[in-house]
Amino acid sequence: MSWTATARYGLAPAPGGLAFVQDLLNTLSAGRPREPDLLQTADDARAWLDQALRSWSAATHRPAPTVELTAEDVRGLLGFREDLARSLHAQHEGDTAPEPAPVASLLTLPTALRLDEHGTVRAEPRGTGWRQAASLALIEILQAQCTDTLRRLKTCRNPRCLTAFYDRSRNNSGVWHDVHVCGNAANLRNYRARKRAGADQA
Repeated sequence: MSWTATARYGLAPAPGGLAFVQDLLNTLSAGRPREPDLLQTADDARAWLDQALRSWSAATHRPAPTVELTAEDVRGLLGFREDLARSLHAQHEGDTAPEPAPVASLLTLPTALRLDEHGTVRAEPRGTGWRQAASLALIEILQAQCTDTLRRLKTCRNPRCLTAFYDRSRNNSGVWHDVHVCGNAANLRNYRARKRAGADQA
C-alpha cells in the first residue's frame, strides 16, 4: 500500500480504510519546506485519487470504486477537505460552534447499504465525482466512530501545519504530527513569550 499524501510527511497511515480519510486530509500543502497541494489541478487530483483508491482496496480487501473527477469536482473535493479538517480540529479542540460548512451537500452525500452473500451489511459510496469520493470518506469515518478509533485521527495543533496523523499513544494525548518539528517550535515560541512577559513585569 502506498498512501502518497501521508507518506511524504513521514507518517504511518491510520489502520484500515481510515487511512483514506487521513490521506485525503494530507493532500494539503503543509510541512517544512511546504509540500505541494495534491489537489491543485485536476490531473494532480486524479493521480492522487487513483492511487488512494488502490491503497484503500488493498487495506480493506474490497474492490475500489471507479471515480471520475472533472475540474469542477476538484473544487468540490477541496471544499470537502476543508470541512473535514475543520470538523476534526473542532472535535479535538472542544469547539462547540464551528463555522458553517461551505459545502451544502456535506450532510446528504449518497450512500447505499448492501447485504452480501455472507450476510454482512456493507455501506457503499454512491454518486459521481467528488461526491462519490467524499461518500467513501464519510463511510470510513462512520465505521471509525463505531470502533472508537476516529478520536485518534487528529490534525497537528500547529496552525501552520495541520498535517493529519493517527495518534498511537497509550492515552491518546498526541497533539503534534511530529513533536520534534512542530512541538519543539511551539515550545520555543511559548518559552520566548514567557521571557518577554517576565521582562515586561520586571
